[in-house]
Amino acid sequence: MKVSFPGLGFDLDIDRVAFKLGSVSVYWYGIIIATGLIIACVYGFRRAKHFDVNSNKLLNVIIVGVVCAIVGARLYYVAFSWDSYKDNLLSILYINKGGLAIYGGLIGAIIGGGICCKMQKLNFLSTLDLASIGFLIGQGIGRWGNFFNQEAFGTETDLPWRMVSDNTGGVGVHPCFLYESLWCLLGVLVLHIISNKWYRFKGQIFLCYMVWYGAERMVVEGLRTDSLYLPFTLFGYTPRVSQILSAVIFLTGIILLIVFRNKKNTKHSRIERKYTDKVK
Repeated sequence: MKVSFPGLGFDLDIDRVAFKLGSVSVYWYGIIIATGLIIACVYGFRRAKHFDVNSNKLLNVIIVGVVCAIVGARLYYVAFSWDSYKDNLLSILYINKGGLAIYGGLIGAIIGGGICCKMQKLNFLSTLDLASIGFLIGQGIGRWGNFFNQEAFGTETDLPWRMVSDNTGGVGVHPCFLYESLWCLLGVLVLHIISNKWYRFKGQIFLCYMVWYGAERMVVEGLRTDSLYLPFTLFGYTPRVSQILSAVIFLTGIILLIVFRNKKNTKHSRIERKYTDKVK
């Protein structure tokens, strides 16, 4: 498939299939997703000590989290595309034909990982803080799988970085996969710095992740042409599921960061007052 960026002056020839093993096709999408997962895991193991997370137990959380993420991503997509599956329930199992949603994957990973943390007596919030940066690594790299599939693009545009391919109908569109990839990879750097210099309480990095990713997805989702929609209209508008969820996540993250920061400051003030009284 030919993909071009006319405003930037270059064309690419891409193929969804990376190579074949006999009659089995290995797709770039799977390779890229796996690469993102591996790099996220390497980061997680190297930084586990900083977050006071046992790296041996972390491996179990990752395994359970990945499995639950796949299940969650599929169920989320199916739930909001029910008309496409209700007449053939067996097709729900055909994940090789596409139909995975990031938010469903995140929900599944958090639930599965949380249960695993509890079973292993591993601090859930510390693990979640560490995983949040891993999420951004996986998302930032994984979005390039959408490029090879020529999906997750946006509405028509004449911006210099517009993308054109057969899947876009031969018109220039927003490369939404690129927007999200760059934002997530920048987020890795931002959250890494915060975790090194301004890590004040357990759960803080995850809340920062909620704000960072929620802000981007809330905007970019409005550009996409393949959004999942809620089954009702609101003021004559059919809400996009991920856009509404992103707004909720963004606002919740900001509120909780303020609340817990104030609680932390109040606690420190009380300790300082008690120390001062003892000295007097």
